[in-house]
Amino acid sequence: MSKDNDTSNNGTSNITVTNDAAVSPDTVTFALAQSHFLVGDITANVEKMRTLALQARAQGTDVIIFPELALLGYPPQDLLLRPSLSGRIKSALSTLSDIEDIVMIVGYPHVDHHGTFNSAAILHNGHQKGFYHKQYLPNYGVFDERRYFDKGRNQVLFDYKGITIGLLICEDLWEKNLIAELKQQGADLIISLNASPFELKKQDARETMLVKRSRENKLPIIYVNAVGGQDDLVFDGGSMAVQADGTIAHEASRFMTQLMLASLNVNTFKFNAQVKAPLTLSRESEMYQALVVGLRDYVKYSGFTGVIVGLSGGIDSALTLCIAVDALGADKVYAVMMPYEYTSKISLEDAQAQARRLNISYTVCPIFDAVEGIRHTLAPLFNKSPADTTEENIQARARGVILMALSNKFGHLVITTGNKSELAVGYSTLYGDMAGGFDVLKDVYKSQVYDLANYRNRLEDTPVIPERVITRPPSAELRPDQIDQDSLPNYDVLDGILTLYVDEDLGYKDIIDKGFDANVVAKIITMVDKSEHKRRQAPIGTKISHKAFGRERRYPLVNKWSIKG
Repeated sequence: MSKDNDTSNNGTSNITVTNDAAVSPDTVTFALAQSHFLVGDITANVEKMRTLALQARAQGTDVIIFPELALLGYPPQDLLLRPSLSGRIKSALSTLSDIEDIVMIVGYPHVDHHGTFNSAAILHNGHQKGFYHKQYLPNYGVFDERRYFDKGRNQVLFDYKGITIGLLICEDLWEKNLIAELKQQGADLIISLNASPFELKKQDARETMLVKRSRENKLPIIYVNAVGGQDDLVFDGGSMAVQADGTIAHEASRFMTQLMLASLNVNTFKFNAQVKAPLTLSRESEMYQALVVGLRDYVKYSGFTGVIVGLSGGIDSALTLCIAVDALGADKVYAVMMPYEYTSKISLEDAQAQARRLNISYTVCPIFDAVEGIRHTLAPLFNKSPADTTEENIQARARGVILMALSNKFGHLVITTGNKSELAVGYSTLYGDMAGGFDVLKDVYKSQVYDLANYRNRLEDTPVIPERVITRPPSAELRPDQIDQDSLPNYDVLDGILTLYVDEDLGYKDIIDKGFDANVVAKIITMVDKSEHKRRQAPIGTKISHKAFGRERRYPLVNKWSIKG
């Protein structure tokens, strides 16, 4: 069969790949290369592909499949607009030409006179046998592929050892017509390359979709996903091989690199059974793992030597500290307790207890002199104005100055401890507790913070977070006897409203219809809308929800939108 490389063709490309070194005439073994490919590091990515391909070949693999855009990493964003991209990609692909006796399916950006495409290359024995261009380009949430890529037009099938294989890339598989067309053209198996970021319940949605597609078309499907952190995204793996009847034959572990082998019988088109399936993760477990991976890879690939946490004795900083230690190791985590006159003895005791329990470097740095110095400097300018939140914010900003100074001096990343509930309503101080480079809990509501704290404590006989931190009323401790509920409703109520307004995009009237008090709803929505300028200046943080603050939710800073309209 002939190869058709014309991207303007609306038909189907058929490619034949032969392999005289096949181990068994009745079986084709596929390696699902669930791995982390760092954005922009083309040289390291191609070397990782080489290593994995040789490892897979040594284990008797016929075909190895890499994730979507693995050669460049995902999402590459405006790196796709760099003029040198095409040359770098061609050079990288050429370095794989000496790998023989294994078919490599590589995700890469293809640039030619027709445009730029999100593509999959079929490489074998030093030759690129063909390629497929992604046809459905997602343009929602964190995805903006239409900004960079042109739409593919042609189907691709390739024949190997008696199996006709169809290629798809990520979003293509969610559209039912493409796989149906490949089935009609004679496909026996579908291979899908993916870079699908984590969010809660996403793996369940993937499994449901794969089961449905396989049953609808009576086709086995191989689904290969990326893994690892990239900026605010985490890719959670969970690669799968699915039988034609929808049974999941193989499933890779979540959040871990893995070279998973799946063998397909060429007579029955059935996969062999997986010897041991991965552990099923609870909601709290997958949330926690995502936060650990997101912080770990951001720190690792940004080149920081460690992280600094402002430890307050409260639950947010306590959970953040646990995640940091689990992600990086105790020797790379530094905590600073910065008490003022409103800091309780309980907070000092609990912060010290957690630092000792986790065996991290811990320092107490009082801020009284810093705060009083700033207040003294400002006194002539304030002209005896009565004290208000300005003085409270000075405390937070003094702490921010200290943390950033330590970061500059020692090269550690300041990780902030604000949660999604606080960020939503602006219950935070610009250039104070928001000062830092990464917010671990940015997409974690306060009620989820409690869930995760209890989850982490259950993992060990001796709790890593003192129980009193979890049970005492939360407080910023910026004035005497302050608690969060002085300014905010109960967090269960607050998070319920925020989930409907932020995550589900419901309006004022719809939220009231869910049973919430009209005045409380109006207050919370107004606080959210007025805090957009703060969120725009907040550090990034790992996305775990359907709609995280950042590129998924973009509102104008200045507008006259009415919440009750």
